[in-house]
Amino acid sequence: MFLGSTFMRALTVATVCSALFGPAHAADPKPDAVVKTKSIEARVFLDDRIKVDAALAADCLAEGKKWLDKNAAEAVAAHKADPQFFKDGGWDFERKYEIRSVVADRYVSVLRNDYMNTRGAHPNSDVNTILWDKAANKRISIRPFFTETADNGATMKAMVKAIIASLKAEKKKRDAGETATDEWFKELKPGLLKVGAVTLAPSTEAGKSSGLTFHYPPYAVGPYAEGEYVAFVPWETLKPYLTAEGTRIFGGARPKDDAQEPLPVANRIAPASAQVSSSNRESRMRIAPASDRHPQVRYRGRPPIR
Repeated sequence: MFLGSTFMRALTVATVCSALFGPAHAADPKPDAVVKTKSIEARVFLDDRIKVDAALAADCLAEGKKWLDKNAAEAVAAHKADPQFFKDGGWDFERKYEIRSVVADRYVSVLRNDYMNTRGAHPNSDVNTILWDKAANKRISIRPFFTETADNGATMKAMVKAIIASLKAEKKKRDAGETATDEWFKELKPGLLKVGAVTLAPSTEAGKSSGLTFHYPPYAVGPYAEGEYVAFVPWETLKPYLTAEGTRIFGGARPKDDAQEPLPVANRIAPASAQVSSSNRESRMRIAPASDRHPQVRYRGRPPIR
C-alpha cells in the first residue's frame, strides 16, 4: 500500500516538473552576490532585516560567497569532465538567508535555504540555520541556554525524545505514518551536532521564545515526496535543564501561524528568482519528482559553535 502511494506521488510530480521552471522577471529581487558562467548561475539573497545588522549581513554574505565560489569551481570541473550533461544549460543554484525570530532583542535565528539544480533527475533543496548573538556579534549554539549539553546527557536525550515525538505527530497529520519509523530517525542522536538545524521559535509573549524548532530538508527524516519537516519542542519540556539565561528568554506559547505545516516540497524547491505570485502559483507549481532513498541527514555549512 505504501509503495503504491509513493509511486503515485512520484508519478504525479514527475509529470509536471519539466515545464515549471520559468525565467526570472524584471521585478525579481536583486541578488546580493552572484556568479554567472557557462557552467553555473548561482545567487545569494539576504533578506532586508538581515541587512539592517551590518555584522550579521557581512557574516552571511561572506559565507554565501564561499558557497558560490565552491560550487562554481565544481561546476567548471563537472562541465569539463562531462560536457554532455550541460547541453541544456549550466547548473542553477540559489541560497537565501531569512530571519526567523529575534529573541530578547539579542538572539537572532536565521534560516538558510538552498536550491540546487545540477540538471539531474530533479532539483534538490537543503536547509540549515544560524543562531546569531547580537551582543557578541558572532554565531553561537544553544549551549548557553542549558545547564549541560553533553552527548548522551540528560538534556540531549530529552531533546531527541521530544523531537522524534514531534516528527511522528507531524507525519500522522500528513498521512505519512508509514515512515514514522526508527529507520528514518536513526541519524537523530543525543548530541548538539546530531539533532538537526535548530532555531528559537517565536512566541506569543513579546521578546520570548516558545521553544526550539528543528529543520530537516527532504530525505533527512522521510522520503523526498514528504518534503521538509519542522519539529517543535516547547520550552516547558526542557525547563528542568535551563540555565538562568534560558529561563530568561523562554516563555509563552508557539503562535498558531508558526505551527502551520511547512510548504510542501513542490513549493519549497523553486528558487526565489523563479517563484511566481500567489495569484497564479497553482497553475505553475514547481514540483520535483519524488523518490525513496535510504534515510540520510544532510546538515551543510558551518556547524554550531561549541
